[in-house]
Amino acid sequence: MKKEVIVVGGGIGGLAAAALLAKEGFAVTLLEKNSTVGGRARIWEKDGFRFDMGPSWYLMPEVFEHFFELFGQKRADYYDLKRLDPAYRVFFEPGRGIDVSSDLGQAARLFESFEPGGAEKLRRYVRQSQYKYEVAMREFLYKNYTSVFDFLNRRMLIEGSRLNVFGSLDRMVGRRFKDRRAKQLLEYAMIFLGTSPQKAPGLYSIMSHVDLNLGVFYPHGGLSAVSSALQKLAESQGVTIRSGEPVERIVVSGGRARAVVTPRETLTADLIVANADYAHVETRLLDESGRSKQEGYWKKRVWAPSMFLLYLGLNRRMEAFTHHNLYFRDNWDLHFDTIFKRPGWPEKPCFYVSCISKSDDNAAPAGGENIFVLVPVAPGLEDTDEQRQSYADHLLSHVEEISGESIRSAIEVQRIYSQRDFIEDYNAYRGTALGLSHTLGQTAIFRPPLQSRRVENLFYTGQYTHPGVGVPMVLISAQVATDLIKESAA
Repeated sequence: MKKEVIVVGGGIGGLAAAALLAKEGFAVTLLEKNSTVGGRARIWEKDGFRFDMGPSWYLMPEVFEHFFELFGQKRADYYDLKRLDPAYRVFFEPGRGIDVSSDLGQAARLFESFEPGGAEKLRRYVRQSQYKYEVAMREFLYKNYTSVFDFLNRRMLIEGSRLNVFGSLDRMVGRRFKDRRAKQLLEYAMIFLGTSPQKAPGLYSIMSHVDLNLGVFYPHGGLSAVSSALQKLAESQGVTIRSGEPVERIVVSGGRARAVVTPRETLTADLIVANADYAHVETRLLDESGRSKQEGYWKKRVWAPSMFLLYLGLNRRMEAFTHHNLYFRDNWDLHFDTIFKRPGWPEKPCFYVSCISKSDDNAAPAGGENIFVLVPVAPGLEDTDEQRQSYADHLLSHVEEISGESIRSAIEVQRIYSQRDFIEDYNAYRGTALGLSHTLGQTAIFRPPLQSRRVENLFYTGQYTHPGVGVPMVLISAQVATDLIKESAA
């Protein structure tokens, strides 16, 4: 008889792990608390507007291609992909956006305009970034770490200095570039990894290769097209998906997970894969005897930001924006401080504006615009109706100032999504949007393990585990977890 697997949580990691395990011959049932799968990569639709609710940048396309190839299939059989050019637009001051091309030559000319010699410095920097990326993909990312000695092995000690694994990204960039615009373009991705440039290991300069060499893409239909593809793939492998069925408890006895309890029934299993929020599983679904990480562990972690999201459906087009748009203030450290040092709602925020209707006519009614505005904020902030409406008004004023266009009069649809929504929908610890921050002390072996240390047949996948935050990383996590399960079941 096939071994029975229950996957708890139908985000990208859960769907990917379910499909892989079914391919390996396991009988897989996936349980999802929300009415649809996809986790943060869900959609919200209203009055002809279709919003990606979470991730919106499609990066590292080869990771997706590789995943579908594991099934003898092609990504193109599931969704179309368009390379964006410009990759994104950056506003360093109100009313003036600068396009960043996915062509490295054009990006080099932009950096030359920032500072003398900027073009050649960028080329050297990106070559080093590419080297780090290729080593990381080949040696580190698709690998499980069970002890610190796995991580600090001979290869890591040799490559560590070359990869600048143990140094600060901000210091590394600052030694090469002086213009603040150049530095911000090479460091902005860190906030989407849940950290600040000062705390991010230099290894994450690989994101400049991802950004400026590999390019930024758009899957037709949005990032939810990826979760829809994974759902179809999982179901084609025989996975049973049950949505609207939250798991209330994981039953453990004798050091093994025996069953999961839902409001409807108790389901037994030979092994369990948790794609739900890791801290929620450990502190709420498991009893004391089954917890690898106690409450004190989670309280001491460095948490990635939550997000204040403002979904807007406009009845007219906006001229100032392209598909992806970023606004960076002169002193963005003030914003980072409100996240990591002095938690509070940023008075003068940096922010991201997604406008997928620039690339997808189906995202908004004819003549309309689909926008969401994202501000990274500290997790655990007060999130009352009054607070969120006040901050939405405050944020709209900033967006209007940066774009030079009136927005309020054109709003047909508006929704605010923030701390309490992440808690309600995803059981996110303190309302974090991304999980654990990518500091050096929370990288690789220092992230929560893929296999429980207390429950031998309980495994984890998703953004909390190695390799970490982001849709490509979560896909890799599912593959590493599946390999680990295969080894343990052999």
